[in-house]
Amino acid sequence: MPAVFSPIQDRVRDLLRGHRASLRTRRYATAAFNPPAVAAEAIEVTGADGTRLRVHAYGPADGPVVVLVHGWTCCLEYWNPQINAFAGDYRVVAYDLRGHGGSDLGPVPPTPDLLADDLGAVLAAVLRPGQRAVLVGHSLGGMTIQAWAARHPGQVTERAAAVVLTNTAPGNLIAETTVLPVFNRGTVSLPHGLGRWGLAAQLLFPPIPPVRWVFRRQVMTLASTGDVADFALSIVRSCPAAVRGMFGLLLGDLALGRAAENLTVPTTVIAGDRDDLTPPVHSRRLVEMLTRTGSLDTYRVLRTGHLGNVEAYAEFNAELARVLVAAHHSAEATA
Repeated sequence: MPAVFSPIQDRVRDLLRGHRASLRTRRYATAAFNPPAVAAEAIEVTGADGTRLRVHAYGPADGPVVVLVHGWTCCLEYWNPQINAFAGDYRVVAYDLRGHGGSDLGPVPPTPDLLADDLGAVLAAVLRPGQRAVLVGHSLGGMTIQAWAARHPGQVTERAAAVVLTNTAPGNLIAETTVLPVFNRGTVSLPHGLGRWGLAAQLLFPPIPPVRWVFRRQVMTLASTGDVADFALSIVRSCPAAVRGMFGLLLGDLALGRAAENLTVPTTVIAGDRDDLTPPVHSRRLVEMLTRTGSLDTYRVLRTGHLGNVEAYAEFNAELARVLVAAHHSAEATA
């Protein structure tokens, strides 16, 4: 390509990068969705393969630590409703999965092992010797926590005080998703190739009424309106389409098996009763594994779609507050 196009391409990339950043930092009438009033501390973290990760910490440096791991096509700002609720009393750490938000993509396609190692690197950077965190993972973030527990089982009791898995699964996503009409709702199964193609599609989400309606109907619920829907769609739109497609392929092939059985600390599972992306069949499977190992804390089903901690942030925060208090009291008792 002629060199004259290079400055133009660079300018377009800069504009798109700035636009995506603006989508992550919008302000809303609902204060819970706004950028945290508490200043973020940027923490330098590099993955095992040299990939730079964007990591932010909020709240008192000596507070109990909670680490938030977002899902597919999101970013650390997805957790604003939780950061705003807990950063006054806790050290709240959130980071962008590789390729998302402000984190680099890395030199090779993402794998569960890479995501597991990234989480391990974040924990090593933010925890003091002997300190343990409450880990909270949504969707792909919950799968990342499972992958980390399987790849680094010795780190689970060393670095985790408790775990919350929300709107997530151990695998088999294509065979059990109900995000498309008709498929997987009875006798008609979604062909694996078609599902994989859909997940890998580099979809765009222009903020026009038909797209907003489909997003609410298939990803959230039609009860999600106003700031809830606007915030969620802005967060998802902030992800580059190429990254969305690349990680979609990872999800299509994901098979974590019994990885959750390595979560040997109190683990809470939260599902959405109208979640079409990861229907409750997945959460029930996780509950069965955790029950067998004796680490299940609580199982909650909220009246939400896939973005439960946004759609029902007050209920989600109440459950997270319970987990945080229990973990903190347990840590004090064993100190």
